[in-house]
Amino acid sequence: MAGVTFDDVSKIYPDGTRAVNAIDLEIQDGEFMVLVGPSGCGKTTALRMVAGLEDISEGVLKIGDRVVNNVPSRNRDIAMVFQSYALYPHLSVYDNIAFGLKLKKLPKNEIDKRVQEAAKVLGLESFLKRKPRALSGGQRQRVAMGRAIVREPAAFLMDEPLSNLDAKLRVQMRAEIAKLQSDLATTTVYVTHDQVEAMTMGDRVAVMRKGELQQVAAPQELYDRPLNLFVAGFIGSPSMNLVEATLEGGDNMTVVAGNQKIALGEETLSTRPALKSFTAKPVILGIRPEDLEDAELAADSSSDRMLTGDVQLTEALGSEVMVHFTIDAPPAITDEVRELQKDAGTEEMGSPAREGDTGTTMVGRFGARSKARKGEPVKVSVDTRALHFFDPETGLGIYDGTKGHA
Repeated sequence: MAGVTFDDVSKIYPDGTRAVNAIDLEIQDGEFMVLVGPSGCGKTTALRMVAGLEDISEGVLKIGDRVVNNVPSRNRDIAMVFQSYALYPHLSVYDNIAFGLKLKKLPKNEIDKRVQEAAKVLGLESFLKRKPRALSGGQRQRVAMGRAIVREPAAFLMDEPLSNLDAKLRVQMRAEIAKLQSDLATTTVYVTHDQVEAMTMGDRVAVMRKGELQQVAAPQELYDRPLNLFVAGFIGSPSMNLVEATLEGGDNMTVVAGNQKIALGEETLSTRPALKSFTAKPVILGIRPEDLEDAELAADSSSDRMLTGDVQLTEALGSEVMVHFTIDAPPAITDEVRELQKDAGTEEMGSPAREGDTGTTMVGRFGARSKARKGEPVKVSVDTRALHFFDPETGLGIYDGTKGHA
């Protein structure tokens, strides 16, 4: 096993396009690192450079202590799991798993031992004689995993391996892959567009945008302290609500968004002392849907920590209700927000935020007993301890550093 190190690594295509730009990233031995970001952000290109399937234009890439810039893919001691499974349809499950070992001319008894062990780990023992066409999507993905496991590589590389599975099977398989990686303790670089996959599977998550790393951190840190607007909007489902606002007051600060006013408690100011330097200045206010609750159900429904709006849509999910409501406050419109809307496919829909809008449609994750109804007004309690603030000039989060810095 070995770590993987990107040292100022770039990929530049002949037309000058920088698909990956000056990445510095150290993946520890045995770590599960997830690369996540919108389509076209460079995450798959970065993975393919590790695999030796893309040339490295600038910088140094190491697997363990060995520089592999010019090492052929077959000699890098890595195993890759693809989105398409890439199984041989005419071979049995056993022969698919054993294929790479046979190419290496390992002894027959060693091949059999490794295949049987992998089949046991993956629950494929009763399927070894079947052909891929006789397997379900999840079983085929297990076969692809088995083929990687038996090679006992220094690192696993996985390129959106669950994207062809249905939603229920994806949930099951991501748990299985995370457990398998933990048991094997093999360095793993996992690429996905699905931030829920990233948050539930990775030891650390690297968020990419336009070929550049935005933030590398443990999943909870990305959620609690996003470094910038892009990370804040990308991490979380449903995504963070973002509105234009202004900070008012001194020791007892208030955030004002349109005709809405929210008093900030002592805990908010103590964890984000840099907010005081933004008094009377514009900020972007971020509120996650799970930090909003129907005021009639909230334990703390103080009138100075409340939003008022009109319900546009409710989505009953059994254990909770997603409530879309419009408040009289302008939405945040930045390049990051536009990119996030495009990635989510909402830029052509009727509800994306646009410049000149005087109202913002927000999403709240309410308790199942909420009586919020479409077309009716609603009072929404805000957990001010979990509010996020961003400098509209730099897009950086406002926490405990200098202006606009985390």
